Amino acid sequence: MALSSRQLTGSNFAYQHLPFDTFLDDAADLGREKLELWGIAPHLHVPRLSDADARGIRRSVEARGLTAYCLTPEQVMYPVNVASPVGWLRTESIALFRRAAELCVELGAKLLLLTPGRGYENEAPAAAWRRSVDAIGEIAAYAGSLGVECVLEPLQRVESNLVNDSRTLAAMLDEIGADHLGAVLDTVTMAVAGESVDDAFDALGDRVRHVHLIDGRPAGHLAWGDGELPLQDYLAALDRRGYDRWMTFELFGDGRYALDPRTAVEQCHARVGLT
Repeated sequence: MALSSRQLTGSNFAYQHLPFDTFLDDAADLGREKLELWGIAPHLHVPRLSDADARGIRRSVEARGLTAYCLTPEQVMYPVNVASPVGWLRTESIALFRRAAELCVELGAKLLLLTPGRGYENEAPAAAWRRSVDAIGEIAAYAGSLGVECVLEPLQRVESNLVNDSRTLAAMLDEIGADHLGAVLDTVTMAVAGESVDDAFDALGDRVRHVHLIDGRPAGHLAWGDGELPLQDYLAALDRRGYDRWMTFELFGDGRYALDPRTAVEQCHARVGLT
């Protein structure tokens, strides 16, 4: 299976050391239509981004024939944690995502990507689980009132002690019970958990509404061809399971991709036989 260009977003993952306009120019030049926007400084830092700023970004995006599809605020690498036992941190984290939902409206983005956060390693898991469920439910309800759909992404165990595989993600989605809250399938997290695409769809079904398509060993968030994950098998399985929504190359690696992100993106395109 060749990945259709109509299913692949452009993304500013790995562009953090370049101007945002450079990313937009590359995305347009490489034939992208939709964008997943990583909410980082200085590009789209949610706590500092005004409505006017977001509308300006939207104009820059649309001037190149592109549209924003998904906003993914940074929420793993610095203090954003909706499951935190520290009251002020959890409150501010929830507020950040509520603000991100408002910015989705200004950007024209249909999706807001969430992660479950984590509790202390030495506390009862049920307490952190409850904090996460309540927070994500609140955020999803607020986003839904604005016409924005949320998607929840499982994380590797080193990133979260709450949701690390598709079965646990399904359990959290079931408990929250929001129609406008779906799931993200991340191929690296999936592989680290020892799961397959079919395992994910067996657990989540049509709630899989976004995919991070990325290589690894099995971790690493690598450009296709720099890892060992079975790219073609994943694509074939996604096709067999009827997945027809958008996918993103989430390029982090060890920092080298940020030195020359376009080359890494072009490598991904070539390896998947992008049409």
